[in-house]
Parts: sequence; structure tokens; C-alpha cells
Amino acid sequence: MAAGVLDFRILHRFGRVNGGSREAYGLDQATIRLGLDYGISNRIMIGLGRSSNKKEIDGYIKYRMIWQGKGKGSIPFSMILISGFAKNGLEWANPERENYFTSRFAYFNQALIGRKFSDSFSIQLMPTMIHRNLVAKSIDQHDIYSMGVGARVKLTRRLSFNAEYFYLLPDQLGAESTHPLSIGFDIETGGHVFQLHFTNALGMNERSLITETNGSWEKGDIHFGFNISRVFTLSTPKGYRNK
Repeated sequence: MAAGVLDFRILHRFGRVNGGSREAYGLDQATIRLGLDYGISNRIMIGLGRSSNKKEIDGYIKYRMIWQGKGKGSIPFSMILISGFAKNGLEWANPERENYFTSRFAYFNQALIGRKFSDSFSIQLMPTMIHRNLVAKSIDQHDIYSMGVGARVKLTRRLSFNAEYFYLLPDQLGAESTHPLSIGFDIETGGHVFQLHFTNALGMNERSLITETNGSWEKGDIHFGFNISRVFTLSTPKGYRNK
């Protein structure tokens, strides 16, 4: 986000479409996340969100390290570094044992390395590390490593097709774990952006998206979702121009 700009986002994810007509093809179940993202400067952005999934609160800080340039000899890609957390808000499964407040937290570090090849095509790599303070079993790993790739194709001035996939390194999670794959469309309407998508992932933050996806596209474990984004300009720093 540009400096002084606030983005309010409402994210929806419904149940699996293979639930059939009895479950309205997933529409009878819904998960939601509310998020606020704010540009502090032209390099730094922060965000905070609340998800109904596990009643999680999540937050992050982004730092724009490199801008893609134009012309011969310029840097051919952009890079943004992200560090964030997620806090589980559910009640303890076993309140009788000694539970630690720190056990509710998970953290992530991520780099977004993107290149805009033309006005209509962009691609991005997303190496990501998740650290979970508490895991279900002693044999489970606390640190999970993955590589994401995303792409966008502009179909018209206000419509784009998007895709995203995360590959998890082998032997980090249980056999039921699958790799998150999502496809969808962005529709720009001026002040709002509507996003319509299909995905095998229920989670809407890095921890849940990467470590808890277990749906299979082949079996129809697909969730329909839509997001709404509304941007507000709260302040314009002196001497700053949004390019």
C-alpha cells in the first residue's frame, strides 16, 4: 500500500463443493477473516487480522527491499520481506495440564520476489518458513519450509486471472497434508476490488494455509470464496507522490 493508505479487507471461504446440494455445495459453511493493511511509508506496511478459523489473530510487517526498474542495467525484479505471527484463540483442549501462553503462537518469515514482464503478465516466487511453538505430536516438526509461486494475467483493464501454489518440502507434515492450490479472478470497480476464487485450502493466513491444507482437487475438496477490498486514503505525506 502507498504511504497513508488503509486497505480494509473482508475474506470469505465456504465449505467444500463436494458436500453436494444438501450442503448447498459448501455455502452452508463459512469461514471469514477481517483485515486491515496500512502503508506507513513507501517501504514499510503493516497488517492485522482476525479469522473465525481457530479464532486466530494475525499480524505482519512488510519491508520493500528492492524495486523493479525499467531500462537496460536496471534491477529486473522486486523483493519484499515479510515477518508475522498468528495467535490461536481457542480454549485449551486439556485445561488441566500446564499450558503456556507462548504455545498459542506461530510465526512466519517470507520473501516475495516478483517480476512484471509486461502490463498484462506478472509472476512471483514466495519462499516461506513457518515456525509453530506447539505441535500436536512430539515427532512433528516445528519449522515448516515451502516455496510458493503466483501469477497474474490481466485480461482487461479491470479484470485479471490469478493463480497460486505452495510446494512443501517432503516429510514435514502428516500424510494427510496437501499442497495449497488456488485460482481466481480480481474485478476492479474503482474504490473496491472483488476477488472470486476456488482453492483446496480453508486457511486465510500463512500458518493455516501452508500447514493445515488437506483438501484434494482430484476428490473435489474445493472451497469457493470471495474477498472484498476497500481502500481509504487517510493521509498523504508531504512531498510524497503515489506513482
